[in-house]
Amino acid sequence: MSHISIFFELTRLKKPIGYMLLFWPCAWGLTIAYDFQNGFEDYILYIFLFFSGSVLMRSAGCIVNDVVDKNYDQKVERTKNRPLASNKISIRSALVIALILCLLAFLILINFNNLTIILAICSMPFAFTYPLMKRFTYWPQLFLGFTFNYGLLLGWISIQEEISFIPLIFYFGAIFWTLGYDTIYGYQDIKDDEIIGVKSTSIKFKNSPKTFISVCYFLFFLSLILIGYFMNFNNLYYLLLIIPFFHLFFYQIINLDIDNNNSCHQKFKSNNILGLIIFLTVLIEKNNLFI
Repeated sequence: MSHISIFFELTRLKKPIGYMLLFWPCAWGLTIAYDFQNGFEDYILYIFLFFSGSVLMRSAGCIVNDVVDKNYDQKVERTKNRPLASNKISIRSALVIALILCLLAFLILINFNNLTIILAICSMPFAFTYPLMKRFTYWPQLFLGFTFNYGLLLGWISIQEEISFIPLIFYFGAIFWTLGYDTIYGYQDIKDDEIIGVKSTSIKFKNSPKTFISVCYFLFFLSLILIGYFMNFNNLYYLLLIIPFFHLFFYQIINLDIDNNNSCHQKFKSNNILGLIIFLTVLIEKNNLFI
């Protein structure tokens, strides 16, 4: 296998769902904060910076995750052929690549205001300790939610240069979005995870998965309604929310079969489309399109 192929496998660049799920909260936070009367130039620049940062940090995170989980990955059917688990690359080489990716991400980060830089750096320890959580708690997906949606706050702060309750409400809701979709994702590995002793919400709620995921998605959807209220969005925003409502509660939950890996994988991946739908909904509202 070529070095390039190993790099793409190591960083999961061939699987964009990971960095897109990291990017969408950044785009949401940026969009609700941005004043489009000032034009689109800065907005487009910031979207590009957040997207690039998401790709780089998710890639680095995958490497750290694989280093920490190497011994576990070797025992799980879905992950046993990953570069580190199959010894196609050394841990030292993988960590060097992760460090280079982090340095590139830092070069992107310094284009933002000081508060954004400080808060982004403060989030780094949480981002790289997530893989350890599955050893100690049945709630690693909740920890992932705190980490993966942090960009929503950064998106807001990059424009407003201060925090407020509005992005915090959105952030709180997005945490439960991640908790829901990553629980769905976890059902792909539940049999192997139970054997090797890895914990997850997928295992904790294996007897009532749809109830738990429904509660998570309800709290997320409630945050979308509250954002509309506190941002004084018009009726079109609430009308457009019908689309993510049906996606969350009908497509994802009602049609979910936790015993079918393909069903779980497809429902998980569909959250990329959901992220796009919510992004467009907020973007349309902020620009008064179709009105």
